[in-house]
Amino acid sequence: MKLPGNMQQMMKQAQQVQERLQEEIAKIRVEASAGGGMVTVKMDGQKRVLGVTIDPEVLSDVEMLQDLVMAAFNEAARRVDEEAQQKVGGLLGGLGLPPGLF
Repeated sequence: MKLPGNMQQMMKQAQQVQERLQEEIAKIRVEASAGGGMVTVKMDGQKRVLGVTIDPEVLSDVEMLQDLVMAAFNEAARRVDEEAQQKVGGLLGGLGLPPGLF
């Protein structure tokens, strides 16, 4: 099925934007800490963990360590979402789509 010229161009442009968006999200790197830096998590745009640092001081309290690790992971994931949303808004803004569509 052949799309009208304007629609075909819009589809091509949307595909290009999607590819750029995936590239931009792949570049995202965030770092989040909990407990005043006792636990730090580094994460990429696909929410893959790149590193975890744990202060040896916190090793003696397993429950606190678990809470700090969970908090640092959740904060890192939130930051990835936030940065990805900013990139989506920036790239889609140039398409002239109605607000709130994405």
